[in-house]
Amino acid sequence: MQTLTLQASRKTKKTPIGEIPVDWGCVRLGEILMGKPEYGANASSVEFIEGRTPRYIRITDIDEDGNLIQSARVGLPAELGKGCELAEGDLLIARSGATVGKCFVYQERYGSAVYAGYLIRFRIDEARCHLPFVVQWLRSPYFKKWIDQTSKAGAQPNINAEEYQSLSLPLPPLPAQQAIAAILSTWDRAIEKLQALLTAKTERKRGLMQQLLTGKTRFKAFIKSNKQVRTHFGPFPADWPVVQIGGVSDEMSEKNCGGSELPVLSCTKHRGLVNSLEYFGRRMFSEDTTTYKVVRRGDFAYATNHIEEGSIGYQNLHDAALISPMYTVFRTKKGVDHSFLFKLLKTELYRHIFETNTNGSINRRGALRWDDFAHIKVHLPSEPEQHRIAAVLETCAREIEFLKKQLDALKEQKRGLMQKLLTGQIRVNT
Repeated sequence: MQTLTLQASRKTKKTPIGEIPVDWGCVRLGEILMGKPEYGANASSVEFIEGRTPRYIRITDIDEDGNLIQSARVGLPAELGKGCELAEGDLLIARSGATVGKCFVYQERYGSAVYAGYLIRFRIDEARCHLPFVVQWLRSPYFKKWIDQTSKAGAQPNINAEEYQSLSLPLPPLPAQQAIAAILSTWDRAIEKLQALLTAKTERKRGLMQQLLTGKTRFKAFIKSNKQVRTHFGPFPADWPVVQIGGVSDEMSEKNCGGSELPVLSCTKHRGLVNSLEYFGRRMFSEDTTTYKVVRRGDFAYATNHIEEGSIGYQNLHDAALISPMYTVFRTKKGVDHSFLFKLLKTELYRHIFETNTNGSINRRGALRWDDFAHIKVHLPSEPEQHRIAAVLETCAREIEFLKKQLDALKEQKRGLMQKLLTGQIRVNT
């Protein structure tokens, strides 16, 4: 295990990347390369067949952490990828688009592969520079800042090979590079494991929602009949009454006529209702809110013109808030668990039902107004069963939220450590 020691008294020198120890070098990326950077193949992908076509690696096949996304694999005929075959340790960096600066290191365990034209290949001279150290620098706050400053303004940010070669990076002695990379990779492994756990928990919750909200899995205490009824959207328990949304809720049309200074909300596809100013970082709503609707705690609201995208939310942020008149607001009656209904209406099944009803609406094209929305049917278990289902899913949601906070904290710790290790503020005892 490496030992971290604080060396604040060490002499430093000024460089393009800031203050670094006097015994460290500062070099350009182009100075530590073997050969010139190379652009990838410009060709259309084909079906990937193991052992017959090399894998075609594109920007979209690399995630934000620099790992290959295994779920979507495409190939490229060998003759079209000639000269772009990847070898162990090849460093790929994205040169264009929103993902400019994204990097990936190829390893032979990925199998035969070539790379696409929006990626640039760099080969590091490992006699001078430790590749994992370079990769850590390419994930540092300094590099992200350099990307923002260097990528050209406009619709399509871009950094070419020549510009990448001008990137400055610190060059400690090789043993120090290896030690620093080893320490930071410990954080990477912890982050990777926590991310895998978070993904597994999220998938588990998605599966539980599918099972519990449709009655495929039930709690024995609530089962009155094992029979099921068939619908266009699959089977549901026969002892779950079918009700229309309008039968268990009422539309609310309270306007902010007095011009009250209440928080303004917006509705998102995934998070539901959010504070507009916090979410967008700027004012996206009208100065005059007298025509806005009041949405009280416990109310539901959906984007009348975009409900087919899943834009529906539950108001549990404020005692009272405002929302654009383009939204439809409704309030449930007794016998409905708000948490259960909200989770049900946020499922992919109901997004599809909203889409179907929007397309078939007799009202204005692309809108699902209350008169049509109110006729949508839901299979509603007894209120105690609703409570039980909602409680299980809430427990899952809290666990996922806790893991997200842990993951964010771990990433923040690593960012702080990178800042100090990669600039020599903290020295490694080698």
